[in-house]
Amino acid sequence: MAVILIVDDEAGVRASLGGVLRDEGYTVDAVDSGEACLEQVTRKAYDLLLLDIWLPALDGLDTLARLRERGVESQVIMISGHGNVENAVRATKLGAFDFIEKPLSLDKTVLAVRNALRQHHLEAENRALRARVDRRFVIVGESPLMQELREQIAMAAPTNGRVLISGENGTGKELVARHVHTLSQRSSGAFVEVNCAAIPEELIESELFGHMKGAFTGAVGDRRGKFELATGGTLFLDEIGDMSLKTQAKVLRALQEQVIEPVGGQRGVRVDVRVIAATNKNLIEEIRAERFREDLFFRLNVIPIFVPPLRDRGDDVIRLANHFVAELAQEYGRRVKRFSLEAEHMLRLFRWPGNVRELRNVAERVLIMAPGDEIGASDLAFLGVASPATLRDPSGAPVVRPLHSARDAWERDYILAALSVCDGNISRTAEVLDLERSNLYKKMRSLGIGPTRD
Repeated sequence: MAVILIVDDEAGVRASLGGVLRDEGYTVDAVDSGEACLEQVTRKAYDLLLLDIWLPALDGLDTLARLRERGVESQVIMISGHGNVENAVRATKLGAFDFIEKPLSLDKTVLAVRNALRQHHLEAENRALRARVDRRFVIVGESPLMQELREQIAMAAPTNGRVLISGENGTGKELVARHVHTLSQRSSGAFVEVNCAAIPEELIESELFGHMKGAFTGAVGDRRGKFELATGGTLFLDEIGDMSLKTQAKVLRALQEQVIEPVGGQRGVRVDVRVIAATNKNLIEEIRAERFREDLFFRLNVIPIFVPPLRDRGDDVIRLANHFVAELAQEYGRRVKRFSLEAEHMLRLFRWPGNVRELRNVAERVLIMAPGDEIGASDLAFLGVASPATLRDPSGAPVVRPLHSARDAWERDYILAALSVCDGNISRTAEVLDLERSNLYKKMRSLGIGPTRD
């Protein structure tokens, strides 16, 4: 039940109002001054404050101002025996929910309290939802490649330049697009997404530009397109490489003129849209094959951003795996599980053709299916990656080797796997392993790993 604080210097008001609200089932405290109110809210959280304007020393409006300065988010209803427009306007600007006058009508006061608490509940739900959304769209990773990606986003976001995001499926291109929008001057506007590969060619023009009633069979009314819906915000064209040449021509015109023409319409509609596009295709090769317009490519590729594949991000795979397990454990109401060293080894060695999206699916699977609190190598056997399992002799009996020997064997296998991923390039391998190239050479020599290409 909601907790309410009454702030009024009249003992009779505190007693009568407190009695009525307690009868309604609320928990009620009361103080007689603004100073006492400020002290009380540091001791206890309140859903609602009933705050008299005319208080000795620190008045109600100044008390409200100090509450907001301190970040107190309780709803506030102002009470006054001498109401005027100036006080009401100031109270509203300071965030008061309502303004009621003495003598109090208890029925009206109870109704105002209910409305204020309903609004407080909705705002709390909204904050919780935003927090969940923010956690969902966080960029996880500390590898050099991800630090560079964050820098690119930070530079691109405040501008109005178009962005072309490239990368393999599942790397997080939409996540990057959302971050660009969130950090941009258009963040208060809409973020409208269109998956160009998922919409049939005969419908994509209507989806992008809208249509007029009767423009085609099934067009029973006017409909606004995504360009118009995104006005003042950002339009994200995902998988732009799958768009037909005919639609590409119309998108090019929209970008050039910031004017669209709905299907079946007779006049253009002006729009104000920042376009972010993404593709998993090599658009240069698509241009050579005459499947993508070169002029549209140049319009979109003002700020190019490449999202690296997961296999090139080193220990980010472990950070992401732990992040997903914690996120999903909270969603499912389960205990958070940890990965064993052997399991982490397998996560590093797997090539992740589905990238971050695949890793999240794997994290969800092992969170649900792994029997204990630790996710071990056996729980990841379906990845098909060799784990640093216990050595066995020809009869199958386990053999224990000295710890330093096991560690050297593990490091040797890991470096060989990293070299394979980097096609034998020493400089690239050193970067992925976060080592100086000279140190990597020394480590290779000490482990008996032969020379490879630089």
